[in-house]
Amino acid sequence: MGRRFAAIADIHGNADALMAVLADIDAQGITEIVNLGDLLSGPLDPAGTLALIRSRAMVVIRGNHDRWVAERDPAEMGHSDRVAHAALTAGDLEWLRGLPAVRDWQGVLLCHATPGDDLTYWLEEVRPDGAVAPRGAAGVEALLGDVRAPLVLCGHTHTARAVQIGGTLIVNPGAVGQPGYEDDTPVPHVMQTGDPAARYAVLEERAAGWTVSFRRVAYDTARMVAAARAHGREDWLRAVGTGWWR
Repeated sequence: MGRRFAAIADIHGNADALMAVLADIDAQGITEIVNLGDLLSGPLDPAGTLALIRSRAMVVIRGNHDRWVAERDPAEMGHSDRVAHAALTAGDLEWLRGLPAVRDWQGVLLCHATPGDDLTYWLEEVRPDGAVAPRGAAGVEALLGDVRAPLVLCGHTHTARAVQIGGTLIVNPGAVGQPGYEDDTPVPHVMQTGDPAARYAVLEERAAGWTVSFRRVAYDTARMVAAARAHGREDWLRAVGTGWWR
């Protein structure tokens, strides 16, 4: 047996979901954690989430929302990014700016969405009618480009999935903190798990290659639901409380 570590992604300021996931990771005796970005954006508890992240020894990369929170003018931000920005200090924002978008970590490639950018869906595709479906093998391989790492980790779509392309296993661990959202690119669509539990993955290197175990962690959503309600976000409180965006 070789390395064994946990992969987390898409916390989106949900400190209570992150706390539950970290407790589950600790209970399994796992000491290494990689964090695939979209850390803080959301009407929940961005400051508490950042404190938890920075209290642990984990490898962290940035997601698209981290980039927007750190680099955009608040007047140009969406509501969730503005909430996060307002909760952070100048030092916090500088820390966000310093996070890499992609990282080769001991031969494992870490990215938020794809190796090429932080916005493109990799293992899913949005069809012209707004339906979301698994992306075909040719499309997944095209987005892999010239990467030849045996394991590649991504997030962004909040959907737990593993796809094998040649000698490369691509894994999305699912979202720690936001089980549902909507977007308008490339066309309006909704992503939702229908389950409020937090998600992450455990990766283990064995003689035959990498294995992945997807973990589902239930937690008390009441405080995060109340935070979303306090910000007037019925969509977020429904997603955090039920797993359904609509």
